[in-house]
Amino acid sequence: MNVADAMTPREDVVTADLPGTRSDVLEYLQEQSFSSVPVVKPADNGPEYRGLISRETLIEQPDEDQLVMLMEENVPTTTSETALEEAARTMVDSGARRVPVVDGEFEGIITVTDVIHAIAAGDQQTDGAVESYVSVDVNTTYEGTPLPVAERELSYANVPYTVALDDDGEMSGVLTEVDILDVARIVEGEEATGDNFGDQDDEWSWEGIKAVGSRYLPTRDIEIPARPIREFMSDDIVTVSAGMSVQEAAQRMISNDIEQIPLVTGEQLAGIVCDMDLLEALYE
Repeated sequence: MNVADAMTPREDVVTADLPGTRSDVLEYLQEQSFSSVPVVKPADNGPEYRGLISRETLIEQPDEDQLVMLMEENVPTTTSETALEEAARTMVDSGARRVPVVDGEFEGIITVTDVIHAIAAGDQQTDGAVESYVSVDVNTTYEGTPLPVAERELSYANVPYTVALDDDGEMSGVLTEVDILDVARIVEGEEATGDNFGDQDDEWSWEGIKAVGSRYLPTRDIEIPARPIREFMSDDIVTVSAGMSVQEAAQRMISNDIEQIPLVTGEQLAGIVCDMDLLEALYE
């Protein structure tokens, strides 16, 4: 199976055109729950691929408005004739969830979800159980934690999720970057720069010139509701067991539109299985 058999073709991919601003990209990511948007520049021979803009970048750089300054250019690409196993390896090695398909011009995009679809449908053969691809290092947060604090925890931990724990330390939900992005808003403001003119009596000041107050510069910031994450997390938790097949785990991810699934032993949280981890089943 090649990339061409699983990818989303160019005509079905929403892209951001240069030049452009962040507002359209943020709106699109909130609506579609994707991790990034390809940036292209129109050309006579078709759209020219230039880079990606990720949801993390939009949150971390609220003061930047121009797409050319926000996009990531050093993102791996692939071709439509590349074997799906090789594309999966590229995703895992680089940590890239969406890999542009480029052969002279932008042809489409292959995503982790596209590969998981192929595994779930049985189009790409996998062996073994999810226990071979589980991580026991689970990112957790108390369900009463304010959402802005949880967002910082995800950023520092460099993971797209956190498992919420209740007062008894039991799993009560899962919060993801997508949940945070859904309620994030860019707000405008002003920042004082201080007095910008010397006092009239300063030796260097021109006679008759007085300080007229402070200047203000326009600023932007990301506003995230400071309410407990229990209000934003998903409490309808989908889980897997250690002996479940990779294909069945992939099917649960696709049917529930999720990127990670807690692994439980009995009723206890024992690990986390991420979609990116399942990609390793294609080439190991």
